[in-house]
Amino acid sequence: QVQVVESGGGLVQPGGSLRLSCTASGNIFSINAMGWFRQVPGKQRELVASMTSGGRTNYADSAKGRFTIARDAGKGTAYLQMNILRPEDTAVYYCNAEYYVDSYSLRDAWGQGTQVTVSS
Repeated sequence: QVQVVESGGGLVQPGGSLRLSCTASGNIFSINAMGWFRQVPGKQRELVASMTSGGRTNYADSAKGRFTIARDAGKGTAYLQMNILRPEDTAVYYCNAEYYVDSYSLRDAWGQGTQVTVSS
């Protein structure tokens, strides 16, 4: 069993910054990738940023230039540094961990989500 736990959400004013953290733990042979997604009521969950074990990153257009994803592979932790936040960044942010339980079986797990609210 794998647990993914996020932290770091909260209320911030427009133009401010937040740093989200996510740790995956449990029956993990190795982590293939970790990513951050967000969802607002009535809309589909969307990718914000992801990073593979090799360090390849992928960002949503809305996140480019403002958000940075980083990983501490040794700790199974991923971070999302969010700068110049806008009201439209308000959402529940979810962490996803894609991992192997052995040398060939790929799984993924989601965290419970953390609320980010950007408002004055």
